[in-house]
Amino acid sequence: MKSSIIKFLPAAAVALAVGGCTTVPPFGGYDDEPMAADQVEVVDQYYGGDSQYAADATGAYGYTSPIAASGGVYEEYESEEAIQELLNTLTVYFGYDAANVAGDFRNVVVAHGEYLAANPDVTVTVEGHCDERGSREYNIALGERRANSVKDLLVAQGADERQIVTISYGEERPAMEGSSEQAWSKNRRAEFLY
Repeated sequence: MKSSIIKFLPAAAVALAVGGCTTVPPFGGYDDEPMAADQVEVVDQYYGGDSQYAADATGAYGYTSPIAASGGVYEEYESEEAIQELLNTLTVYFGYDAANVAGDFRNVVVAHGEYLAANPDVTVTVEGHCDERGSREYNIALGERRANSVKDLLVAQGADERQIVTISYGEERPAMEGSSEQAWSKNRRAEFLY
């Protein structure tokens, strides 16, 4: 009896490992299954507290967000001039020690993502920058997180990852010299270079 249980254990372990490995998007939700309210809250917190864009995070994992399904940022803005203004904005600013795209800058990134999705031959470099506070190593890592945060939102809008190159300059290329909040706020940024 003991030997039959021992012979059964490897087969049970393999069956459990194979059967238990399902692919579930990290934020939940598939095209035919809307996210639960608690999942929307998690995504919402991750992406800066703007519930209008919470579902955008799942776009890269197979979930079609309500915004993407309804025409995205292009439906929110009534005129071509307003859309062009978003596309002409090539700098996204961040809060202190933050890497999430928040506020009106989310619309800017969404517009660029939809532009890239509609133009697969276009490529962009996203540069991540920081203010002078913090160590050089920390700022390089923070600049990389900022660039990747922008990239993730671009991809969520349908852009191909191969269209986007990210680079971090940390504190090395300030937009404004100085040690004031005004200078620091201009240096905490990600820039689009087409």
